[in-house]
Amino acid sequence: MKWLARTTRTARAAAKFAHGLVNTDHPLLVQIIPIRRCNIDCGYCNEYDKVSAPVPADDMLARIDHLAKLGSSVVAFSGGEPMLHPQLEDLIRRIRSHGMMAGLITNGYLLSQKKIEGLNAAGLDYMQISIDNVEPDEVSKKSLRLLDKKLQWLAQYATFDVNINSVVGGGTKNPEDARTVSRRARELGFSTSIGIIHDGSGQLKALDGEVRRVYDEVSSEISPATFVVKNLYSGVRGFQDSLAAGQANDWRCRAGARYLYVCENGLVHYCSQQRGWPGIPLLQYTTEHIRAAFDMPKSCAPYCTIGCVHRASTMDYWRRPQQARVDADLNELVAERARP
Repeated sequence: MKWLARTTRTARAAAKFAHGLVNTDHPLLVQIIPIRRCNIDCGYCNEYDKVSAPVPADDMLARIDHLAKLGSSVVAFSGGEPMLHPQLEDLIRRIRSHGMMAGLITNGYLLSQKKIEGLNAAGLDYMQISIDNVEPDEVSKKSLRLLDKKLQWLAQYATFDVNINSVVGGGTKNPEDARTVSRRARELGFSTSIGIIHDGSGQLKALDGEVRRVYDEVSSEISPATFVVKNLYSGVRGFQDSLAAGQANDWRCRAGARYLYVCENGLVHYCSQQRGWPGIPLLQYTTEHIRAAFDMPKSCAPYCTIGCVHRASTMDYWRRPQQARVDADLNELVAERARP
């Protein structure tokens, strides 16, 4: 069952990749927020609150339908904690009904055997969990000790791919925890990645000493085969090597085009750390917006640590250079604010 699901998923992903190579007028990855509330509070996170209600299912379905009209390849739920949404499985089914791939970024706390089986039935393609430490502390409750049983259930029951992301930087107390987390994930058969925790603006926190040594070691243990067999998340990480050394990256950020961040209010933003720009309602977002954002340089790009944006932009690194638009109408198209 798992082998068949993985083979089918790999074929679908290959088809999406091929389409993305020849056509730049559609998003490769969309992260969409079904609820801003989270059941835990990590000290470095600025993407949650403790009070927000779930986005009404009808609103979410309309947004998913519009993403399909834009030709989106992958739609992933993020948050907050997306598993707090009571109709999450229905939303995943809607994504799959359009032929798009469905992803879920979660802290893992709400996983159970029954929930995993429900996600299987809904057609989830992949799940990503970041684990910040071995034991919970005041910075993060996303610890291996508290989540290990959930990981065992995923290994046993999940037919979707699972990526476990370990982290360094951002006030983590024990950098060697990243090594422990990564090795445990591989023991359970999951793909692994390592991230550098960013500051409140999504910018670089350079690594040195023991932190840098652990980062290099864990990064070197990530198998190149993961990129082919599992998912894009693990395979594209060269940008982090420059950031770990405190060096800027020379790249073309395609946020707003190849990557969209859709908040709980249904607005399109460049990423989770640049909320407010361009701030256009998703249901008004068009191919012309995508083309304009594709060509627009972003001043925050050189020291950006937002991995999902880097990865979604990688396919187009060789395409035309970006430049500030001089066409006033097109500039306005990208920068216009949402209006009631």
